[in-house]
Amino acid sequence: MSRPLVGFLGTGWIGRHRLQAIAASDTVEVAAISDPSPECAAESARIVPGAAVLPSLEAMLGRGLDGLVIATPSALHAEQAIAALNRGVAVFCQKPLGRNAAEARAVVEAACAADKLLGVDLSYRHTAATEAIRGLLRCGELGDIFAVDLVFHNAYGPDKPWFYDRTQSGGGCVIDLGVHLVDLALWLLEFPPVDSVTARLFAGGQPLSASSTEVEDHAVARLDLGTGAAVHLACSWRLHAGREAVIEASFYGTRGAVSIRNVGGSFYDFEAHLMRGTASELLAEPPDEWGGRAAVAWARRLAVDARFDESANEFVTAAEALDRIYASGAARGTVA
Repeated sequence: MSRPLVGFLGTGWIGRHRLQAIAASDTVEVAAISDPSPECAAESARIVPGAAVLPSLEAMLGRGLDGLVIATPSALHAEQAIAALNRGVAVFCQKPLGRNAAEARAVVEAACAADKLLGVDLSYRHTAATEAIRGLLRCGELGDIFAVDLVFHNAYGPDKPWFYDRTQSGGGCVIDLGVHLVDLALWLLEFPPVDSVTARLFAGGQPLSASSTEVEDHAVARLDLGTGAAVHLACSWRLHAGREAVIEASFYGTRGAVSIRNVGGSFYDFEAHLMRGTASELLAEPPDEWGGRAAVAWARRLAVDARFDESANEFVTAAEALDRIYASGAARGTVA
């Protein structure tokens, strides 16, 4: 039985990492690569020597692909994903799927209309730490979850100029970092309704309004869920946090709590803990090579069933929550 043919559109650092993971899984055949950077394309071709290096998305879609992995700047995601889906090609896209919920919804609708698999690289769903706490959250072991704390502080900022252009990126640290944890919390809690959202957004320490041309580098938000739980989010670029990164997702219930936390400021090493009173039990710890798991899971699904999965609607739900964070932050900002 032949393996599905997959192309890679965008092969920068993230794209090449996902390329390596999918190629190593041996579930699909990487048939084509396209990147405007000759250096990136050449490096990727060394990873998969049999793949054709092509000049454009259109050239890739003419190769009879079964699936396309998109790792291009955010402003291109929705348009490129829809173009592929309209040609009957399944898609795996870097986050965010769209710069706002409208773009994300348009991609999901295209996937549904084409009856093609759609995945998004929400990689934190796939860590061993997440796996360790998921069952405890969903089986009721912790009682009623009434509070969630989400933190993602990055001591650095993105190194590409387009991240700082709202028209290209859709926003700043919320859509870059917060998207991971908002999605993770909603997913682990099985997507309860979000009743209300309040937020404050800052750029350079000053409140950010809708008329500003800047993107936020610090955000705090509260999401009140239909279950009665309150979700608190804090995320930032270039925070003086004393380490490279602070990443945490903690869920507090009436009979216990669980937490995922990064270790020693690492972006990649996570522990999971179960807490009861003053006691803490370690559930998962490094090493854990999780970065490419979302991509590999999509490739494996593509190999057996490329049809649309209704769970793709979750991508729209998470995007709507981000839209509401931005709307609230703009309404509360006082400095343009």
